[in-house]
Amino acid sequence: MRKFGYARVSTSQQSLKLQKQALEAEGAKPSRIFSDVGSRSNMDREGLNLLRVKVEEGDLVLVTRLDRLGSDTADMIKLIKEFDKAGIAIRFIKEGLSTEGTMGKMVVTILSAVADAERERILERTNEGRIDAMANGVAFGRKRSVDRVKLLELHKGKMGATDIAKELGIGRSTVYSILKEE
Repeated sequence: MRKFGYARVSTSQQSLKLQKQALEAEGAKPSRIFSDVGSRSNMDREGLNLLRVKVEEGDLVLVTRLDRLGSDTADMIKLIKEFDKAGIAIRFIKEGLSTEGTMGKMVVTILSAVADAERERILERTNEGRIDAMANGVAFGRKRSVDRVKLLELHKGKMGATDIAKELGIGRSTVYSILKEE
């Protein structure tokens, strides 16, 4: 079993040094430690992508803390499941958690349930906020950028759709859509 390490900090003002030292202390060789700087919440990070390419079935990925693997629970769970599916275990040093063995499978299951519950709560709060905003007169969607009054005036002046589109700098299909609505 090879040991790999993954370290991440949110800003360039933070240092990876302590995380890398902790990973080395747990047995990860410096050449097998991958890192990222930045708070991007997606899973498309250079260091993480390199790690994904290098690890193989039976390997162990060491991470200093849960929140260093992913910016949010959903991303973290996706990564844990991805590694688990490939036969790669993850060990979180500070929390003392690992996805190894039977207990590890239970950890993955519990974390998945937590992520699902978190996703549901976020959706509920978002929907409640949207309903409240609509009740208070907030309009959603993109603001209209086409001068409809001018478009209708040009059309009434017997100008064709192609000329109206050129005049207003919009597509002909947009002209037809607006005329159909009116």
